[in-house]
Amino acid sequence: MINLKNPDLYNNREISWLQFNTRVLKQAQDESLPLLERLKFLAIYGTNLDEFYMIRIAGLKKLFAAGIIVSSADKLTPLQQLREIRKYLHQEQQVVEHCMNGILKKLEPEGISIKEYHEVNQHQRNYLNRYFNENIYPVIIPIAVDATHPFPHLNNLSFGLIVKLRDSDNAAIERFGIIRVPRVIERFIELENHIYVPIESIVAQHVEDLFPGYSLIKFASFRVTRNADIEIEEEEADDFLEILEEGLKLRRKGAMVRLEVGSDGDDEIINFFNRHTNVYKDDIYKFHTFLNLSSLWQIVSNKHFAHLLSEPFKTKTLPPLDSSDNIFNTLEKQDILLYHPYESFDPVVKLIQSASKDPDVVSIKMTLYRSGTDSPIVKALMSASDSGKQVTVMVELKARFDEENNLIWAKALEKAGAHVIYGIKGFKVHAKATLITKKKNGKLKQYAHLGTGNYNPSTSKIYTDMSYLTSKDEITSDMTRFFHFLTGFSKKGKLNELYMSPSQIKPKILSLIQNETRKKSDGEIIVKLNSLVDDDVIRALYKASQAGVKINLIVRGICCLKPGVEGVSENIRVISILGKYLEHARAFYFKNDEAGVYISSADWMPRNLTRRIELLTAIKDPKAKEKIIQILKLQCADNSLAHELQSDGSYIKVKQQEDTKAINNHVMLEEYVNKVSKAVAKDSSSAIDQIIVNIFSEEA
Repeated sequence: MINLKNPDLYNNREISWLQFNTRVLKQAQDESLPLLERLKFLAIYGTNLDEFYMIRIAGLKKLFAAGIIVSSADKLTPLQQLREIRKYLHQEQQVVEHCMNGILKKLEPEGISIKEYHEVNQHQRNYLNRYFNENIYPVIIPIAVDATHPFPHLNNLSFGLIVKLRDSDNAAIERFGIIRVPRVIERFIELENHIYVPIESIVAQHVEDLFPGYSLIKFASFRVTRNADIEIEEEEADDFLEILEEGLKLRRKGAMVRLEVGSDGDDEIINFFNRHTNVYKDDIYKFHTFLNLSSLWQIVSNKHFAHLLSEPFKTKTLPPLDSSDNIFNTLEKQDILLYHPYESFDPVVKLIQSASKDPDVVSIKMTLYRSGTDSPIVKALMSASDSGKQVTVMVELKARFDEENNLIWAKALEKAGAHVIYGIKGFKVHAKATLITKKKNGKLKQYAHLGTGNYNPSTSKIYTDMSYLTSKDEITSDMTRFFHFLTGFSKKGKLNELYMSPSQIKPKILSLIQNETRKKSDGEIIVKLNSLVDDDVIRALYKASQAGVKINLIVRGICCLKPGVEGVSENIRVISILGKYLEHARAFYFKNDEAGVYISSADWMPRNLTRRIELLTAIKDPKAKEKIIQILKLQCADNSLAHELQSDGSYIKVKQQEDTKAINNHVMLEEYVNKVSKAVAKDSSSAIDQIIVNIFSEEA
């Protein structure tokens, strides 16, 4: 009997995430993509890595400091994980720099270049000098560091210059200083002909203006990363808003976990800096390109060069939602399953806006996790509350890195008269749900939206997610119970038609896997997720594979399961799809289950299954169910964007076989939706309905 708890059967969570980010980097290396599209993936890579250090590395350091030895199924200690991560990232840094230099070199013939101050002509230098005096000098912060001037506190992601100076009156006196560059100053100053000059290159030319009486000996740019994970002692939090606001301030002051230094940073400069900050030597990264890859968004977003990005897709609203008919009447006739961004998120926005204006609507209840900075949905909720409707909104203030934005919306909603819930003690509310109650023929009728993604119209254009719209009584009744659970006191929180974590989703998932296991070789499972980490679920999948169940896993990011292990997971295939859109939907197919198809807000991670409020929804409508199955099968067949996980933990890009057709599911889904949209414009006959039902099935 094989021991399914053997640590050799599990990929390390952190290394698996790093490999996901490496796949993002490979998109930047893909020469078939437009140049700014490649630069965009470099920016995403950098942003991802910032968050990884702020949260995951910071967490491992805290585990190590607390003396915790084993923290995951692979049995690697926090110290072993830190060593592996640092080794991985230091090796990958050379790849990043080579990729960056290659892209920038190819951008020059296209009219985009990044140049240092000394590389531009005198006319351009004159402009930069004026710009410095007028826009930079008044806000930049020169800081002397000596016995009477302590080393300054540097907030998370602070950027600036370390300078070594010589006293002009006494050459024997040398001193160090720090120049902090505030975030209000752009990372690059753009000259004519789309020449971008890094800010540190300009500031370095004016160091002696900032420190009069001293001459510059040498300098290096720097960037610091701090622990940004907010710990909230909820037992002591009488005012959750106040405690969170205090936590956001503390985030800027967390322990320093990474130091990035420019190529001019020699040992003397690094040692000076580190005497005051005490960053571990292997968490210091010396770059031969400019710091802060996420700042590349400034160049990527230049509208003059849109032709150097992938062609944008205009999302479509398809029948029956493309008409001017009342959306509530439509949902009384049929359920609707939308697949974003191919199908527009606008109908979801329209549902909330219609509810806010409809005089017969009496209440709107909604969960908000990440809603964006200029949310039409939140504005509609405020309008509904102003007009006297009962509006209840669960605003999750612990949505990482969106806390500040959510605080703003929560206060605005409260001011408009909405009943705002700020969280459930001990849990994050990650479910995506809306319930609208309306008077209809003297009775109350309810309408629901359940989604896999956030109520954010902006990200809905670049994230793939699913929306389920229904007026089925069995679902809306359960959603009423769900919102009562959020607003009241309940230790049970059990739903009948839906499944809610922390008590119901994991047992249901294990039960569904076990049911397929009993069917042995007639069993089939297809799962689409962002992350697969939970040990119990992985062991259940291993047992299903051992029984002969055919299992396909589409896991974008972390996957701790190892496929293809003899006697354990030979019947499991794992792919990760990276491309134009960020795969974010969670959808599951179990061949022998009565419902068969489910969507969820939850990944299969311990935090989602046991420490968050999530929802799992069975999709029983035949058209919606078939649509999801065909989407899943199409993605399993992808041979253009898919990377397949190997038993050793590495990923290999899936290659198109000579006798097969290229299947790029992102391109094909765009084409199908365009085809349906054009057909609808020409012909409104019932034949169109059949095209819509099968838009995802033709190549699956």
